[in-house]
Amino acid sequence: MTVLALRDVSKSFGPVKVLHNVDLALEPGEVHALIGENGAGKSTIMKILGGFLDPTSGQILLDGQPIRFASGPEAEARGIVVIHQEFNLAPDLSVAANVFLGRETGRWRLDHAAMRKATAALLERLDTRIDPEARIRDLSVPDRQMVEIAKALSRNARVLIMDEPSAVLTHREVATLYEQIDRLRAEGVAILYCSHRLDEVAHLADRITVLRDGRVVRQALRGELTEDGMANAMVGRELEDFYPPKGQPGSEPALEVAGLTVPGRVRDVSFTLRRGEVLGIAGLVGSGRTELAEGLVGLRSATGAIRVEGREVIIRRLRDAFDAGLAYLTEDRKEAGLLLDKGLRQNLTLATLKRFGSWRLDVRAEEAALDRATRDFDIRAPRRDMIAGKLSGGNQQKLLLAKTMLPDPRIIIIDEPTRGIDVGTKRQIYAFIRALAAEGRSVIVISSEMNEVIGLSDRVLVMREGRLAGEVAGDSMTEDRIVRLAMGVGSGEAA
Repeated sequence: MTVLALRDVSKSFGPVKVLHNVDLALEPGEVHALIGENGAGKSTIMKILGGFLDPTSGQILLDGQPIRFASGPEAEARGIVVIHQEFNLAPDLSVAANVFLGRETGRWRLDHAAMRKATAALLERLDTRIDPEARIRDLSVPDRQMVEIAKALSRNARVLIMDEPSAVLTHREVATLYEQIDRLRAEGVAILYCSHRLDEVAHLADRITVLRDGRVVRQALRGELTEDGMANAMVGRELEDFYPPKGQPGSEPALEVAGLTVPGRVRDVSFTLRRGEVLGIAGLVGSGRTELAEGLVGLRSATGAIRVEGREVIIRRLRDAFDAGLAYLTEDRKEAGLLLDKGLRQNLTLATLKRFGSWRLDVRAEEAALDRATRDFDIRAPRRDMIAGKLSGGNQQKLLLAKTMLPDPRIIIIDEPTRGIDVGTKRQIYAFIRALAAEGRSVIVISSEMNEVIGLSDRVLVMREGRLAGEVAGDSMTEDRIVRLAMGVGSGEAA
């Protein structure tokens, strides 16, 4: 019998209709994948199922009976648990306190020892070494995701709704996540799984629902849709040439790095980036990829020599990097890249305010810059006065890219360019990156997606344990070769 379902559900926000007569059924012991481009309506469906939104019309059915949830906690009390893409954690509390937040144990006083023990057991089940007493704010992004998963597992869910749960996890952690999903499926839990990674949808899903523009355009059982078929259904057209053609980098160096060391994170890394080149940096999470980039642009204390177009530069802070012609697009657009409660214009010009007036801001010039960015980067916003947090993930990333490019840098470092972004927007961002190289700019791309780093890059540097493990290019630029170097079971030519 169906556990949870939507029947003929529509949802409007004011005059804008975002869901159109959606039918969706979640069965016990089944993984049901919900896929679609950003803005297709996936998040709205998850919020309705999880009790955070009411449908404008139609019904929610629980065990075949119509129901209306007054809130998310009420839905959770009925066994419907949501793992949100945006972490729902209290940063100043411990891991154990977050796992049991609102369900603390102890009759007269909190039984911290019991909660720590139960949390440790959950984390052990997830094969992670996170300390139950650690503060959330001190954890890495992947570790915070594992805490969210542990918190959900502690709820004994009948229905588990998972929104991009693997987006920030390592390969080992993803394998553990798959094991837990298989265990929950075997226990009869109904799972709604939302992901932009179509390979994992093909691997996990028993049933697939494809959304486009708020409508269900395709439903299929396991094996009935290939990854290409899913992508085509999502965007409504054939997706050919997913990665743009690669160019021909120049021979002259744009950036030369010698002996870069970030204490405790990166050791003695040297490489050269050529003009017009897209240079990939691969490696496991924790290998030092992001720390290398942050050391280069002054976000971390670093030693070593940096030359930009033949001129030695000293970079101690981000402003020094800007002045030298370097720009950095962070992997975490929501916490470090954008001010989500501010408007598009304020976000776009934040790093270049001096350009728009020294005594008072030239708002007209800022608005003109926003017009250009909206056009050049195809930023799609229902209203130009909306806050950045209301944009879809793909449009947030395009806004961040526009903000990064506003100072007109010659060298751009992009960390995780398409995390949490739908397939159509991925293709746009790949085209943007290749266009930058074609203009003669030089780009470093750091990515956890192997196909992405191979498909975009002219060469790939592989990091392992804070050191450069090797370089791959041409015919040797394969997933097998990169993984071997990243895990320390292969050899490569040092850059």
